[in-house]
Amino acid sequence: MKKLIAIFAVLVSFAANAQNFQLHRDFDREHFTSTFEMFKVDKWGNTFTFIDFDYDGGNVSSAYYEIARVLKTEKMPVGLHVEYNGGTSNKFSFANCWIFGANYAKGNANWGYSTYAGYKAIKGAGKANFQVTGTWYVNMCKGKFTFSGFADLWSENGDAEAVAGFVVSDDLVFLTEPQLWYNATKNLSVGSEVEISNNFAQSGEFKIRPTLALKWNF
Repeated sequence: MKKLIAIFAVLVSFAANAQNFQLHRDFDREHFTSTFEMFKVDKWGNTFTFIDFDYDGGNVSSAYYEIARVLKTEKMPVGLHVEYNGGTSNKFSFANCWIFGANYAKGNANWGYSTYAGYKAIKGAGKANFQVTGTWYVNMCKGKFTFSGFADLWSENGDAEAVAGFVVSDDLVFLTEPQLWYNATKNLSVGSEVEISNNFAQSGEFKIRPTLALKWNF
């Protein structure tokens, strides 16, 4: 679960800020994941951040964090994107990295999308990498349902066999998480997310992982 609020980056002209808390039940991995997200717009662009915690047996088994800043004014056709990703877990290490690129977004109250492409600097990898990300949302049935999500494609090239515990695979990694939400009230949403991935989290496999979730919008 990640970037669920990033879709609202396309609503720079319509909203000042948004934040929410989610709780997902992952049926494939048989654990819960909590996510807190925040998105804020200002006259120089927008800031997005989130943190995920996975829970196994009631204990925190994994933590993952992202923060992204888009520098954009009304006169700029595209925004300048800077992002940091990092995390840790009991089973493996995340590839802590910086991403520098360009962002383009468009949308209104009913639909929208945002995309960026950038250079991905994985700490200690010693080789250049890239990431391309797209997010989207569609509000349906007068706002009672929302179809949203994101898709990532990135490389993990490196000279070393391991980078601070993270195995450099030299593979392309694909991850997408489409979501469907029923907006029961202004604050409460009930829905499902399906994580579809290939080579994600050093698995070297194609995976489909559904969840059931609750979301509280602040």
